[in-house]
Amino acid sequence: MESLTILSAAEQVAVHLRGELLRGSLSGTMPGVNPLAEELGVNHKTVRAALRQLEDEGLLVDQGSGLQRLIVLPRGDAPSALRIAPLASDSASENFIIELRHLLEKAGHTPLYLEKTLQDLGMDAMRVAGFVRRTKADAWVVISGSREVLEWFSEQETPAFALAGRRTGLPIAGIGPDKIPVTAEVTRRLIALGHRRISVLCRRPVRKPQPAESLRAFLAELQASGIATGEYNLPDWEESKEGFGRALDSLFGRTPPTALILDEPYLYYATYHYLATRGIRVPKDISLVCTDGDPGFVWCQPSIAHFKWDQLPVLRRIVRWTNNVSRGKEDKGQTLTKAEFVEGGTVGVAPN
Repeated sequence: MESLTILSAAEQVAVHLRGELLRGSLSGTMPGVNPLAEELGVNHKTVRAALRQLEDEGLLVDQGSGLQRLIVLPRGDAPSALRIAPLASDSASENFIIELRHLLEKAGHTPLYLEKTLQDLGMDAMRVAGFVRRTKADAWVVISGSREVLEWFSEQETPAFALAGRRTGLPIAGIGPDKIPVTAEVTRRLIALGHRRISVLCRRPVRKPQPAESLRAFLAELQASGIATGEYNLPDWEESKEGFGRALDSLFGRTPPTALILDEPYLYYATYHYLATRGIRVPKDISLVCTDGDPGFVWCQPSIAHFKWDQLPVLRRIVRWTNNVSRGKEDKGQTLTKAEFVEGGTVGVAPN
């Protein structure tokens, strides 16, 4: 029987980080000691010892005090540079894409600057196809694509990655926040506060050709509480400023909802402005929840009820996929990241 080798804590951390480096999860420069210690749940001394071990192996190069260690992969493991085209759903994705470009550049790739978004292209698969053919890119990252758009990308030779969007069941790599349990939790919370008239306003790709799984969870919770469901709970509307205004007019012109769940921050802001101009108070007259976070929310009073999810694992997954593609490795895995509900001051008891 072979003797058992027991690794020290530092050696275990080194093994983990070595694997992340060789898989391409980390590239460019290494995160500092503090964020690594917090992420891995170990003390700073353990992380420093692990990093010194990786330096001795030649995987890291110390660049001096105050500078992050440079990642140097063995020949054959280093990814070749790719031209990556991040195709946003709309201009609201700008902050995420800025951070993605930064990490892709650190990994040695070239992120492209696109003049069109999916919204500009009408979320139309044929128009997207024409735009893709006119763009010289080695791989695409598609943000919040419709089923038709992602189906088209999944059938092409050029690799594509789906961030959120209607990707379930398609042969395409992807990641996104798991909003299904959070949506169910929020719906139960609103019902417990006495809300019976609850509507979700979301973009067409989320509700067509059939409601996304998170929306089906919303409708299921209503039905489980004896609330009849229909178009009132999931209105259809034309995706334009005027179309959204008409949808709100229709909702509040007959039986006003006591709670609204908004799919995007820009829809939240537009709705809040609509309510304010009509003297409808939040949360006294109506409760509002947004299914995504936004940097501007921290400035809002009352605090905004919203879904929260960590972008860092999403960004790292995209970089890892890019590195795999650059090495010729097939990568079509789909994963979910955890989301949680942050109950802010925009949720209250349903009005009588």
